[in-house]
Amino acid sequence: MITAENITSHELIGLRTEIVESTNSQFIGLNGTITDETKSMIIMKTKNGSKMIEKLHNSWKFSIDNKEIIVNGSSIAKRSFDRIGGRA
Repeated sequence: MITAENITSHELIGLRTEIVESTNSQFIGLNGTITDETKSMIIMKTKNGSKMIEKLHNSWKFSIDNKEIIVNGSSIAKRSFDRIGGRA
């Protein structure tokens, strides 16, 4: 079960997210559902189509159990397999 404490160790695909801080001001406020991820990118479906956004230079907001959680991109900038415990 995804919680605020373990979100960085969980699968992100399927979660709704919004960019709340970014080195690129055009990304702030961009939101949608995560459809895929790589080591350094999140692919999300937005109302204007799919967007590939770099994880590292952005802060991501997730809503889990009616709580808003802000996750710094550096804490999720790994392959999902490595992040969820597939490798030490």
